[in-house]
Amino acid sequence: MAEPGVIIIGAGPAGVRAAEELVAAGVRPTLIDEGRRDGGQIYRRQPDHFKRKYATLYGSEAMRAADLHRSFEALRSHINYRLETMAWNISEGHVHMVNGHRSRKLPYSALIVCSGATDRLMPVTGWELPGTYSLGAAQIALKSQACAVGSRVVFMGSGPLLYLVAYQYMKAGAGVAAVLDNSRFWNRLTALPKLLARPALLRLGMGYVSALRKAGVPVIGGIEPVEIRGDSEDGVRAVRFRTGGEVNEIDCDAVAIGYHLRPETQLADLARCAFRFDAATRQWFPDVTMEGRSSVPGVYLAGDGARILGAEGAENAGRLAALSLLKDMGRNVDENRVQTLLAAQDKMERFRQGLVEAFPWPAEQAGKLSDDAIVCRCECITAGELRRVVKEMGAHEANRAKAFSRVGMGRCQGRYCGHAGAEIIAHACGVPLEQVGRLRSQAPVKPLSIAVREELE
Repeated sequence: MAEPGVIIIGAGPAGVRAAEELVAAGVRPTLIDEGRRDGGQIYRRQPDHFKRKYATLYGSEAMRAADLHRSFEALRSHINYRLETMAWNISEGHVHMVNGHRSRKLPYSALIVCSGATDRLMPVTGWELPGTYSLGAAQIALKSQACAVGSRVVFMGSGPLLYLVAYQYMKAGAGVAAVLDNSRFWNRLTALPKLLARPALLRLGMGYVSALRKAGVPVIGGIEPVEIRGDSEDGVRAVRFRTGGEVNEIDCDAVAIGYHLRPETQLADLARCAFRFDAATRQWFPDVTMEGRSSVPGVYLAGDGARILGAEGAENAGRLAALSLLKDMGRNVDENRVQTLLAAQDKMERFRQGLVEAFPWPAEQAGKLSDDAIVCRCECITAGELRRVVKEMGAHEANRAKAFSRVGMGRCQGRYCGHAGAEIIAHACGVPLEQVGRLRSQAPVKPLSIAVREELE
């Protein structure tokens, strides 16, 4: 068995910068990442045979992406890099990981979890039809396969990612049928003082909206999704939505949906980190300091897997977590540098709060879902079935409702239905969302092949 060392999970902006700090201090960490190359989702590398320029692939983030990739290349010989390896469990001081059909467990003396984020989704009638994607999936198709998810795509939801992906599709020459935003102009206006904490980023977002409109793309705010129309044979045909009391319809052959992002918290949960309920975003976050310390000694959390602060914030968070780890090991760290990083994070936290106000989570839509609307796409559980177990079986808590209905038991482990399911439960039994609780994480955090065998390290 290998001697316990420092393990970093995730090779996105947070993980790379954490590794950089540790290597600079003479520590050789093990870096585990699911991807075949570094960069995470935002700086995802294109396949080797693709030759698109950085400016084309990453837009305004091209310089930061190139710098992160160069930094990682300089680190490779100084770290134990395990690519295409999934961390599927954390237990008793070990990280369980799988590569191909081989599963191993590595002991750790300290662990930095940089697990990233996924789309936060609110179901709509018909979202199970072929041709319906999350915003993140639509972006991956463009970045990694250089293809669009459809020839006429409707982008629906709210948050910065909605406009970014729609803009990327437009720039790539794909057909953007419309951008439908459930937030209202008033939301963004009242959030403006906080959004001004990062004026350059605010201007960039406004530029995306302006460019879409100049290109003739309908950008409609204050909408309420009604239905995605189509059938299981031919897929999506149209999107129906309500605005100003009137129901409208836009023809399309694909829909990309997303309501900002949610942290990937399963590994933090399995590491026994404490969680807290955030009333502003109506979700549970790991209880972590800005320096990256969790409630569990020796376990540090950084990047979007702990707090959604964007790529630059994730880089800072990775550095802070590594510096906290070094300090806890008894190493000397530059406290002035720590304070500088914390000051930058304070600005990003204020901006994050502005985004929460500008693009609120549409909790009320869960209560309006028709009984026949699919909530859990993996297990085909409808809103009506979930309401039935609440009212007839007294399932007023998320895990109890899961046991009775199977909501959240599928391949995604509740990543895509968990938040909306909790809102439906809270609405059906008339209790605060916090009282419904959160789905407990289970290992494996993602499906494993039945052919996987565990080996001794």
